[in-house]
Amino acid sequence: MFKISAISAIEDNYIWAIHNDTQCVVVDPGDAEPVLNFLSVNQLILTGILCTHRHHDHIGGIKNLRAVYNVAVYGRQHEKNPHITHDLREGEQLRLDAFDLTFNIMEVPGHLDDHLAFFAPLTTPPVLFCGDVLFGAGCGKSFEGTVAQLHHSLQRLAELPDTTQVYCAHEYTTSNLRFAVVCNPGNIAVQQRVTDTNRLRAANLSTVPSALRLEKETNPFLRCHDPEIIQILQQRGLADTSESAVFAALRKWRDNC
Repeated sequence: MFKISAISAIEDNYIWAIHNDTQCVVVDPGDAEPVLNFLSVNQLILTGILCTHRHHDHIGGIKNLRAVYNVAVYGRQHEKNPHITHDLREGEQLRLDAFDLTFNIMEVPGHLDDHLAFFAPLTTPPVLFCGDVLFGAGCGKSFEGTVAQLHHSLQRLAELPDTTQVYCAHEYTTSNLRFAVVCNPGNIAVQQRVTDTNRLRAANLSTVPSALRLEKETNPFLRCHDPEIIQILQQRGLADTSESAVFAALRKWRDNC
């Protein structure tokens, strides 16, 4: 058995801790100090690190953590990420025996070329650590590769079971919902999610994880087939109404607002 706990870091990052009563694996430790504090308070030993991609707010704490716990770091090797000790690729699996947990490795480029997602299909419910590709009601910016790659990566994630719990790496849901309301104003599920999110944040509670079903109902980047979204984009000059073109137009609009 295992638990997943959120460790708040930097400004709005979540470092995810997978742990039992004695051991812990962390996902995307952008800062070492809050992780070390979590380990100390809960009397846990760090036994591994998962890395979705190489942005500093996801890897910035790895060096200092490994100075204390010389553990394996699992991710996609890249010349700008010197921390990876175990290179992972599409279609491989990562087994964490201490938690009876197996991840399927998915390469999901479009945010960064080295971006991975860790998907555990056999847990109840399934678990997805998706870094900065998919957010609550939003998605990451395209810094490398193409927007088409990002769209394809999100389409792949959208095919996972609806019950999948989406553990993204930032508390961006409130901001993303403001955009969702503008581009999909008639979506009742979006309106309800705004209410629910406001209640959670007022109580200083996280909006993450979210069920993939909820993302498919409220996340405009997973709703490029929605007639209302298409109509609003046409009013903004969209001519090509293919899903890829709708996605690109949404991402460009979001980048500038």
